[in-house]
Amino acid sequence: MQEMKDTRRALVRIGFDGRVHKTFRGHQARERFQNEVRVLTYLAGRKCDYVPRVLETYDDELRLVTTNCGQRVEHIKAARVNEIFADLEANFSVRHEDPYLRNITYSTQAGCFCVIDFEFATILDPAAPPGPALDLPTPDGPRGD
Repeated sequence: MQEMKDTRRALVRIGFDGRVHKTFRGHQARERFQNEVRVLTYLAGRKCDYVPRVLETYDDELRLVTTNCGQRVEHIKAARVNEIFADLEANFSVRHEDPYLRNITYSTQAGCFCVIDFEFATILDPAAPPGPALDLPTPDGPRGD
């Protein structure tokens, strides 16, 4: 497997089959794991086609396996970043809570920008069951903690 990210909050690797393996660790690891699974499952039910799909979960390991959404985007206008996250909220009732370029990829297969890393996301649909209580990251705070 190819290591993509190794921080205090998560270890992310891409398998030889292209699937993404994310192991949660650190502060509120269980809650963040549960929330990401919950939000991605919700988005799949809403037919959102520009987010990862949950393939497997390993609750005892706090490990999530998803589809791959392409390569990280290095350069994109701030207005386009805002549009992508606004679309997610307006059309799928999910607020990302960490709406920055680092959470956008480009899928050549799908031919579109995709959004990743939903561990802090909020489902705005009042009919959806509430998620775990999370300490949200601060906009100016360090990443990868």
